[in-house]
Amino acid sequence: MEYNKHINILAETLFELLSEALGLQPDHLSSMGCNKGCSIVSHYYPPCPEPELTLGLRKHADAGIMALLLQNHVNGLQVLHDDQWFDVHPARGGLVVNIGDLLQILSNDKFKSVKHRVTANRVGPRISVGCFFSGHADMLEEPFGTMKELISETNPPRYKEFVLKEYIDKVLSSPIDSKPAIDYYKL
Repeated sequence: MEYNKHINILAETLFELLSEALGLQPDHLSSMGCNKGCSIVSHYYPPCPEPELTLGLRKHADAGIMALLLQNHVNGLQVLHDDQWFDVHPARGGLVVNIGDLLQILSNDKFKSVKHRVTANRVGPRISVGCFFSGHADMLEEPFGTMKELISETNPPRYKEFVLKEYIDKVLSSPIDSKPAIDYYKL
């Protein structure tokens, strides 16, 4: 419970900084409910005797708004950049902050979600705790898209508007290796 309290305080601060980075008031993203809907998920990856034959978690981008990841000292998290995988080495006491697809849409691509995966290791176990912010439940039935404050004649929307519940249904019903849900909404 104490961890949850502190992670929510950190998320509030990050949403303020992200709002300011977009040229908006510090409370903009939070006032929309982006700092709500936190789900905490723990992963346990035991040592694997033949890591080259398996993968810990497939390539994906986080579908929600933002994720905060605490990981122990065992490597395994990788990010994809220019078709090459790079290790994200754990930093003692550090957190990994991932922008999710929904924040990419809200920001009109000013912020980008990143494809990542987890590889299996001979050493271990690898343990991670992810806090995924998906927004307030009130957002589910409302139109969702790029923030109007970020759209102009020179910066048109890159995504069509949709109802968030439909997007979540698409994320949850899509096969593992299918087209990412965000791609269905690109203009």
